[in-house]
Amino acid sequence: MFKRSDKVRYLLSLVPGKQRLGTYRFLPIFFCIGGAMEWIMINVRIGKETFYDVYRRKQSVREYEKKKADGLIVHNEPAAK
Repeated sequence: MFKRSDKVRYLLSLVPGKQRLGTYRFLPIFFCIGGAMEWIMINVRIGKETFYDVYRRKQSVREYEKKKADGLIVHNEPAAK
């Protein structure tokens, strides 16, 4: 039961800087993971879109809907003949 815990503790002890930085020694690892995720979201295309293409499109739709609800945009419907 405690074998797994001992293995995890051993792996964590391999990361240098325990005396000087304490638990903050893991920050560079998570910083690099975050940077890699950001790069993937910007540059990797799934189908024809990246994450930010979808985000920008949905944000513009939300802004349009808000302006429409506030009455800043009025649709001119063609008159019936």
